[in-house]
Amino acid sequence: MMTAARSADSGLAGPGDLDRYSYAEAPAAGRVGASVWDGSDPELGRVGRRAAGSRGRGLHGQLVQQLGQMIVSGDLGADRPLVPEEIGQRFEVSRTVVRESLRVLEAKGLVSARPNVGTRVRPVSDWNLLDPDIIEWRAYGPQRDDQRRELSELRWTIEPLAARLAAGHGREDVQQRLGDMVEIMGHAMSQGDALTFSRADAEFHALLIQLAGNRMLEHLSGIVSAALQVSGNPVTGCDRPNETSLAHHGRIVDALATGDAAAAEAAMRQLLTVHPEVERVVPAPREH
Repeated sequence: MMTAARSADSGLAGPGDLDRYSYAEAPAAGRVGASVWDGSDPELGRVGRRAAGSRGRGLHGQLVQQLGQMIVSGDLGADRPLVPEEIGQRFEVSRTVVRESLRVLEAKGLVSARPNVGTRVRPVSDWNLLDPDIIEWRAYGPQRDDQRRELSELRWTIEPLAARLAAGHGREDVQQRLGDMVEIMGHAMSQGDALTFSRADAEFHALLIQLAGNRMLEHLSGIVSAALQVSGNPVTGCDRPNETSLAHHGRIVDALATGDAAAAEAAMRQLLTVHPEVERVVPAPREH
């Protein structure tokens, strides 16, 4: 099992200290430096345990989380070699778990594996920054401020356009569902139920992008969902229940019902500027 059961003398973490990332001394050839695995932000480890547990992941998922967070946080720098045998020893997992975990990280652009070179951490420019896991890891790591800003800018580009396009699609079933989400959000806000509010909010935005009828935009809906669901790090006013954001959601639904594309776009822009963090990123919509 993936625990830290070996003694402190071995250089590995003691029981309960897995997320400190201390690392055993390994043979000199091709060794990952011990300092790379030490001194990580304790909060990073807590996030790893929470994320792995909430998704029902086993050893494979936990290792992906741990290594992914370490790479994104900079604890494992660019071009750093990752030796599967050492990773397996450190985290007490099988070669199969290590191999599959590295394949997942390679698919996300975080590492590359090449013959005669081995597996190495790739530079940030190669990462799939639209991957929901990487969005989450960045949101909890040292790059949290950049991640919030970039998500806000991206949503400002995606969602007003989606609202405009959605107004031209008269799918009453989806429009009814959007109205239902607004009602649920209003009820949740009156009950002080932030969790239900955020879930209904996430579904509202996902439905809206689907209603736009643009498959490329729909492909980006996961980014919006990830932005809304990163707990503890609000990226817009949407995930902070208040009367103003609720009213803007309602105006979007009203505009869609009347097919008013300009009003739907304007309401979405107003919604995305509710939070001061966004107002520093994008200008408020002009008054015409």
